[in-house]
Amino acid sequence: MSGLILGIETSCDDTSVALVDRSGHVAAIKTVSQYEVHEAFGGVYPELASRAHLEAILPTIQSVMDEASATQKDLTAIGVTRGPGLIGSLLVGLSTAEALSLGWGVPAYGVNHLRGHIRSVELEDGQTEFPAVIMLVSGGHTLIADLKDPWSYRLLGTTRDDSVGESYDKVARMLGLGMPGGPAIDRAAKLGRPVLRLPRPMKNEGYEFSFSGLKSSVARHIENHPEVSLEDMSASFVAACLDVLVAKADRALAECKPRSLVIVGGVSASPQLRDAMAQVAGRHGVNLCLPPVKWATDNAAMIAMATWDYIERGVQPALFPKPNLSLETP
Repeated sequence: MSGLILGIETSCDDTSVALVDRSGHVAAIKTVSQYEVHEAFGGVYPELASRAHLEAILPTIQSVMDEASATQKDLTAIGVTRGPGLIGSLLVGLSTAEALSLGWGVPAYGVNHLRGHIRSVELEDGQTEFPAVIMLVSGGHTLIADLKDPWSYRLLGTTRDDSVGESYDKVARMLGLGMPGGPAIDRAAKLGRPVLRLPRPMKNEGYEFSFSGLKSSVARHIENHPEVSLEDMSASFVAACLDVLVAKADRALAECKPRSLVIVGGVSASPQLRDAMAQVAGRHGVNLCLPPVKWATDNAAMIAMATWDYIERGVQPALFPKPNLSLETP
């Protein structure tokens, strides 16, 4: 076995390690969840996340290497998330990658987490046709961009406040559905009806997003109308989110006229979103590119896949954290 990237992802609360070849085949992957660490806080507690990464990262790397029967001689490079993310969590991954790079004599690349998500559609059998419109919908980010190729980005719009994934999680907590909020909301929504008149913030205004007002409206409805079932509340919330996301995607496809519509990030695992975006792509006659559901959320395989682009592009390794790293920066 040869020609593998060792990917390391520690941007938030999961410790993920993977081995991926240039074709996108995942030779091995392991992700250690911190769900139980943060459950009592109703969200991620940064200091505890860093400590959990420290405990998990070396055993996880060893487990992945053993599963694939790989050694450092099989590695082309190490790819590690350098941002965006929590500074403490990023530092654990970066310092580990740098130490392994020095000890094994293998180059290490600091990778943009957002670019990792974009390349998640290439894992296994995916193939994006460019130009493309990309929509990234996750717990930390919501944005839409025009891509001429994997390195030429024109950001069209991003969120002014909460991301759509963050809103899913917060509404799930309001409804007592627990974590992770996205899948819980989707399951409840399938059993309900979108009967509530919730706002669609900025639906008809360019490419910017705003979800804080929608989240606040749900909170008021829960307080003022306790008789409404959580299934109907979930269905109404999901319908509002989808209306906004679909409107932005429709607008971007009409303007940019791409060959592909790429939907990535944790929320791209939503069955409702996948169905809605399939209809959008069909209306415009473009290819819909989605990551396999298991690669939609944060994972090291996507970081490893993006690392191949860094190598082939000749991007210089950068092993310092940048918590607010933007899409346009490698």
